[in-house]
Amino acid sequence: MTAKPRDNATRIAGEVFEGIFEAAEQFGFAIAGGDTSTYDGPLSLTVTAIGEVPEGSNAWTRGGAKVDDVLLVTGPIGGSILGRHLRPNPRLELARTLQQSVGVSAAIDISDGLSLDMDRLLARSGVGVELDVDSIPIHEDAIRLAEQTGRTAFDHAWSDGEDFELILTMASEEFEKLVDLDLQSPVFPIGRVTSRTGLWKLEDGRHERLPPKGFEHQE
Repeated sequence: MTAKPRDNATRIAGEVFEGIFEAAEQFGFAIAGGDTSTYDGPLSLTVTAIGEVPEGSNAWTRGGAKVDDVLLVTGPIGGSILGRHLRPNPRLELARTLQQSVGVSAAIDISDGLSLDMDRLLARSGVGVELDVDSIPIHEDAIRLAEQTGRTAFDHAWSDGEDFELILTMASEEFEKLVDLDLQSPVFPIGRVTSRTGLWKLEDGRHERLPPKGFEHQE
């Protein structure tokens, strides 16, 4: 379902479908159905993606993280609203390489914010994480956006969302295998899974709890 502003509706529709067709060709999916309308309001898009997991494959879920697993992200985070959110680059090729080469215990994509989606994964697994916050990769867009908003670049990386990078957990021995892989893009270890639930960092030898922030969907 696409609802377009009445002004420039034809141009907007063309640009939207150009992007959809480009993504369909790049990632090999089919477009089925669709409906468009115009109204006195902002552009609104509703998309449903349907797929299946091949029988016998090791599907990634949020619920498999284990104590002492390494927690990592697949790219720099934050500031996507400066334009990256309109042209997301899902890490499908990287995910395929990892799925075929190492054991990933849990995974989630970053759509609503690094900390919020990380907290969801950990909660589903019944564990927490001790973070090395200085290792969290901050996108240059987050730095640029911080200059406009007065917030810190880290705050944008922590909570902005729509980065569509992956958060993954894996055992230490699986993480060590990454050194020998020819990855399409780097991965960044940012913490270690712990039995203490929640998001934590060490500050002056003490654990400081970090509140998750991000986009909360309304029920």
